[in-house]
Amino acid sequence: MDRSKKLAELRSRRWFSVDDLRAFGHRSRARQMGYDQDDWNRPIIGIINTWSDINQCHAHFPDRVQWVKRGVLQAGGMPIELPALSLSEPFVKPTTMLYRNLLAMECEELIRSHPIDGVVLMGGCDKTTPALIMGATSAGLPAIFVPAGPMLRGHWRGEVLGSGSDSWKYWDERRAGNISDAEWAGIEGGIARSYGHCMTMGTASTMTAYAEALGMTLPGASSIPAADSSHQNMAAASGRRAVEMVWEDRTPDKILTREAFDHATMVQMAIGGSTNAIIHAIAMAGRAGISYGLDDFDAISRRIPVIANIRPSGSTYLMEDFFYAGGLRAILKRLVPHFHATAITVTGRPIIETAETAAIYDEDVIRPLDRPIYGEGATAVLRGNLAPNGCVMKPAAAEKRFLKHRGPAIVFECYAEMKAQIDRDDLDVTPDHVMVLKNAGPLGGPGMPEWGMLPIPRKLIKAGIRDMLRVSDARMSGTSYGACVLHVSPEAYIGGTLALVKNGDIISVDVARRAIALEVPEAALAQRRSEWSPPPPRYERGFGWLAARHMTQAHRGCDFDFLETGFGAAVGEPAIY
Repeated sequence: MDRSKKLAELRSRRWFSVDDLRAFGHRSRARQMGYDQDDWNRPIIGIINTWSDINQCHAHFPDRVQWVKRGVLQAGGMPIELPALSLSEPFVKPTTMLYRNLLAMECEELIRSHPIDGVVLMGGCDKTTPALIMGATSAGLPAIFVPAGPMLRGHWRGEVLGSGSDSWKYWDERRAGNISDAEWAGIEGGIARSYGHCMTMGTASTMTAYAEALGMTLPGASSIPAADSSHQNMAAASGRRAVEMVWEDRTPDKILTREAFDHATMVQMAIGGSTNAIIHAIAMAGRAGISYGLDDFDAISRRIPVIANIRPSGSTYLMEDFFYAGGLRAILKRLVPHFHATAITVTGRPIIETAETAAIYDEDVIRPLDRPIYGEGATAVLRGNLAPNGCVMKPAAAEKRFLKHRGPAIVFECYAEMKAQIDRDDLDVTPDHVMVLKNAGPLGGPGMPEWGMLPIPRKLIKAGIRDMLRVSDARMSGTSYGACVLHVSPEAYIGGTLALVKNGDIISVDVARRAIALEVPEAALAQRRSEWSPPPPRYERGFGWLAARHMTQAHRGCDFDFLETGFGAAVGEPAIY
């Protein structure tokens, strides 16, 4: 290990080594908690733990943090645990996305304000991964990410269940009258069998894979199931590595390069990852001072196919199978011909070294590049008068007939209106209609909830229809599937073209051409704009009020504008008086 720092140069020494009254107070209060100079005369490693009693993805973190601490101690460091906001995807309302930036702010300020030299980030539930990386990037201290890991496969009556994906699937069957109360209860009891995040290739699995491909985790860390004993070993090894990173002064800016984001985006395409990754990646790149946008994603999507046969883009396997097949390192091995030689990971070594030494044990789970699940990447970026700043779609998870489609709009002004009408037997809708949901974006939602996989109208469900073209300014769960056009920007709430759509308007989508259009004459749209008035504000005080004034649109990552790198001068070290 190359030690570029000496003990006297550690950041924490500003709190503990000075001969003044303030440092006396720090040392005496540390002694009050049972510590002594053997504890603070070493690298101090903060462990940001996003555990809570109502976060199912992180239910094992009280145990895992002990393994991280063990690793820190083994390497000669001093661990201190710093609890942070816990964003539990199913339970936090109106949506965890509203609070991603709040966790990022908390992470940044926890790091900056405490006497620590490096940090271990513990997360995995959808928004925690990008939030922690965003905060740690802005803070600038050596940081390593510990992924929560996917839960075990679900089971019901001999059938393997995938969290999220099979929830939507069987809910449609229940709405169609094909699932009994007893069967529904059986699915409920069997779909989530252990701690850990979703074991489909949803947003959680996508974002931890993205973090690994960025170089922010130990090699292979993101694929380990949460209940596997290897996960404990990885946690301890991450603690050890955090100490080494402090001595090496290996800060996020040395890892999070444009090449690293290219690698991570290639991985997102290859694994059939969540569309949510685009928003989070743009925000993370912004914190690293890198301009990364929708066009970067689409260019990579054109040349990197989906090769991971994992639901929902794949038809068969789940994350546990992915781990046994070789995990993310095996995906990296497939992508080596496209990789940059200079990008490194938290190990200090090039990521291509990790990839080249990987093995692939099941070529049906992790396909060769010339035998993909889908011939292009996971996400397509569409543009047109309906979405001047872009929108996104996951073509691999949609019925092929909707990749080029033209049909009349059936419009819902808000989610409540949609929910009130969707089960009406007299709803005037056909399979060729384009369902449109407005006012579900970053400000309109508020917080851009995962409403984009609009439910198929019940009358069509009963007729056997399982997919339709749907357009909204919302996001959708990474475990979702279907012909859903998402993240329409600008959103309807601020007067984007989506706000002007009326029932019966023709909407066309052509994924091959990356085009989306509202086929209404510009003069008619101009007249509608002149008649449009903004809806009332969602919040008049508090955090929601703050978010409404500073959250950017989807194509810019939904970060707060004042947290982007270019907003102002970098924040310096806190004064200690």
